[in-house]
Amino acid sequence: MSATAGGHTGARFGTVEGDFRDGGDEKAADDAWADELIERARARTAGDTPGPVAGQAPPSPAAGTSQGIPDTPVAVPAAPAAPEEPLERRPPLVTFEDLHGSSGAFPALPAEQTPEAVPEFTQQVPAGPPAQNQPDPMRQVDLGIPGPAISIRKAAVEWGSVIVGALVMALLVKAYLFQAFYIPSPSMEPTLGNGDRIIVNKLSYRLHQVNRGDVVVFEAPPGAVNGVEDLIKRVIALPGETISAEAGRLRIDGGLLLEPYLVAQDLTSGFTLPPGCLNPSGTADTCLVPPGHVFVLGDNRTNSKDGRFFGPIPEDSILGRAFLRVWPLGDIGRL
Repeated sequence: MSATAGGHTGARFGTVEGDFRDGGDEKAADDAWADELIERARARTAGDTPGPVAGQAPPSPAAGTSQGIPDTPVAVPAAPAAPEEPLERRPPLVTFEDLHGSSGAFPALPAEQTPEAVPEFTQQVPAGPPAQNQPDPMRQVDLGIPGPAISIRKAAVEWGSVIVGALVMALLVKAYLFQAFYIPSPSMEPTLGNGDRIIVNKLSYRLHQVNRGDVVVFEAPPGAVNGVEDLIKRVIALPGETISAEAGRLRIDGGLLLEPYLVAQDLTSGFTLPPGCLNPSGTADTCLVPPGHVFVLGDNRTNSKDGRFFGPIPEDSILGRAFLRVWPLGDIGRL
């Protein structure tokens, strides 16, 4: 058993060694086969298909072993080359020469042109009238700006209108609404002093009747005060009332009259039948006020020429009611 096994083993190793000894020829065959592939690749690139290398037969496959497994590498012959397909060629590129028909150089830039000088505008007188459809560029346009003379005239007209309007307004106000008066005497002290200025409302007695205690401005009766046209006094008695003085105090229809605007209540001196009074009995220090008249007295009873001298006054002679003192500034206020 051992001899047989050793002989068989030796036969196998002998075969392997023989294979290694024959390996040089097989390597040469492999190199020839690689060269043939390289040549075929070069020929395909060049467009030719070379035949087999001269003087060299294609290698044949080696015989296998009893088990069918080759002991040595076998060179596989190259498969027959497939018919080559024509190479797909790309379309040629379009060049600058194809477009412009030149050598390919860029065209020269155009020469720089000097700008033409702008002609100066000069006024020209047209030989004839301009065409109707063509506007005249030299025609002056009126922008509506007034000249100096027009401005002065316009300002004069405007100021004149303002002044005239103010005068008309003042006259209307003075005639129908309000009027200023100057106090020239101390007859109304302490209510009004000498030199005071007041505003009289002329519309009051067109709206209501005269009231007791009102300070009124009226036209002076004939011969009452020399050189004075208007007087200012306080209304004491109304139409139809009887006024009398007793012990320096006033009585209206027998009742005592309270007068807080006086310095003292017993400073009124008596009077004897002033003109214009209705006094059929002839009693002294008594006056019956006729219809349409009022009896007025000054607040300064010791220094006032009033109804005790010239009698009752007509209501239609009253210019208005004094309601506001405007001078002096420190005494501005209602009356």
